[in-house]
Amino acid sequence: MANIHNTTIKSVLITSISTLSEAAMAVPVVYPVCEANSHVNFVLVTTAEAQDIFVNRPTNLIVLDIDPDKYDGITGPIKLARNLQHRYAFNAVANLHDDFRTMLMKLVLKRKGVVVATVDQGSKMKNTGNSKSTTPTVHMRYQAVFRQLGLKIGDDFVSIYGEGDAPRSAMVPVKEQGERWIAIAPFASHKGKQYPLEQMQLVIAELSRWEHFHIFLLGNGTQERDALDPIMRRYNNVISVPHIKHSMADELSLLSHCDLMLTMDSAWMHLASLVGLPVVSVWGANDAGSGLLGWHQALRDTVQLDELDCRPCSRHGNKKCRYGDYHCLRDISPELILDKVKTILQR
Repeated sequence: MANIHNTTIKSVLITSISTLSEAAMAVPVVYPVCEANSHVNFVLVTTAEAQDIFVNRPTNLIVLDIDPDKYDGITGPIKLARNLQHRYAFNAVANLHDDFRTMLMKLVLKRKGVVVATVDQGSKMKNTGNSKSTTPTVHMRYQAVFRQLGLKIGDDFVSIYGEGDAPRSAMVPVKEQGERWIAIAPFASHKGKQYPLEQMQLVIAELSRWEHFHIFLLGNGTQERDALDPIMRRYNNVISVPHIKHSMADELSLLSHCDLMLTMDSAWMHLASLVGLPVVSVWGANDAGSGLLGWHQALRDTVQLDELDCRPCSRHGNKKCRYGDYHCLRDISPELILDKVKTILQR
């Protein structure tokens, strides 16, 4: 294996074959690194879904969407690694997603003399009762990978649009002076992360009564769209974005014009960070101090029940509640969320 201290980094493969959330978490780190190391070429590998969030990217960053199903099993990742190395001739790898697939890829590439730096996934989360301490964020761990390669980290990330405004999207209405826009993403990938929709409706009902406020409901897929339909029809000044044909670029443009996002511990929380949008995030099975908060989001802006001894119980929210009622979420009152929204909007 090549010695990193004796290697001049010319081209870097960034492996992030992962979820939309993980790709979104990578953007605030990858963009500044690319800009600070303009003499280096970067090739980032991700999924087709995640590729669309890498808008307005640095000129020395290529983003490739890879279908994981085409490179499945043991031989698939090996073939992918060889194909990419042959095409782009990179001499270093920043592995931001250390799973079985990328493990096989880095083994092959190390044999070819490629320098490989891998993310520290951190210790497995344990139930620590009331003594919940914050851990290094995912962003810090990503930055450490590039430091291992001897690369500069770059200036602080503000937005995928830099200091300017987002390109105007035909989907985004004109925002009148004095209006306040709130984006609400009420869904999550697992039940342990999702605030009950019937309680979220109480939050939406109150917000819809606030003068000059407009609410944009966010979701993906037919099931979530159908769940939002009656909410949109019932309350004033509420728009369901899934009912409108649009792209990821349209969604990001919309978020850039909003004043606040209310979301679960989900991909939407991280997408908001890409446009510098303030966020109120609701946490259930996992703890907001676990290192998974969005870029530059603060613990004080989260809503969670710290006094429960049973949480955190699941980093990804996919474990069944031991009590069967998910009271870590159900016991969060709509008033608690509304108070947090008011606090941030008044800053």
